[in-house]
Amino acid sequence: MEEEPARRRTLIGDTERDRLTALLREHYAAGRLTLDELRRRAGIVLSAAYADEAVAVLADLPGGAAAGAGGGVPGGRAGRRSGWLPRKGHAQAREPEPGWVPTNERFRDPSSGVIMRVWIAPSDSSRHYVPDDTLG
Repeated sequence: MEEEPARRRTLIGDTERDRLTALLREHYAAGRLTLDELRRRAGIVLSAAYADEAVAVLADLPGGAAAGAGGGVPGGRAGRRSGWLPRKGHAQAREPEPGWVPTNERFRDPSSGVIMRVWIAPSDSSRHYVPDDTLG
């Protein structure tokens, strides 16, 4: 019987930690996490040595580990920003389209520092991130 080769693990970098904590903050802002649970999960992300340990905090949330696995980058390389947005049902836009409904949900885009407001397209319930000029 052959032994299965050891799984190669990827060390987690600061960029990936920032991305995962931003995702946790989005879930908190959407009411999916309590403040205590946000803090607990963020603590796991900040103390994890490997990407798979950190990504596990997203497993039971919408988008789950798929949204966090390897940063959504083909090949599973953690630490790269490109590739995780837009994902299905989520997209960034410069301005809202006619018919989109604004929410009270806002967050700071970790890659640009811009405050984004979440808008919903009623036709398909997709979420869109638009720079929020009202908080300038």
